[in-house]
Amino acid sequence: MNAQVQELAGGTATQAAMPGALPVTLSANAARRIRAIVESEGNPALKLRVAVSGGGCSGFQYGFTLDDAVTGDDLLIERDGATLVLDQISADYMRGSEIDFVEDLSGAGFQIRNPLATSSCGCGNSFAV
Repeated sequence: MNAQVQELAGGTATQAAMPGALPVTLSANAARRIRAIVESEGNPALKLRVAVSGGGCSGFQYGFTLDDAVTGDDLLIERDGATLVLDQISADYMRGSEIDFVEDLSGAGFQIRNPLATSSCGCGNSFAV
């Protein structure tokens, strides 16, 4: 897989430097969609930021925003020219997750497969750990 994780404060963190798998991985479809969104916005500095916050019907919810700012404790996950940004707290709740972009009869959107989630709601945007 063509993926790299970078910790801004500490240089590049390779998979060997971190226990287990990458904190979060991007599918090829997700990377393709992120690139398309960034291109349509006309700002190549934009990245997809995913954050976990309290709320939703199951206790926690995912939030997706475009962001050109990165703080010192953010993790940058890159694949095929697309960049995902996670703060450290969100990364802890999403460790081992895969972010995919899915198009089907019910619509299109980013989908997170989170192995730490013990339950989720019907909409798929909220979860419990």
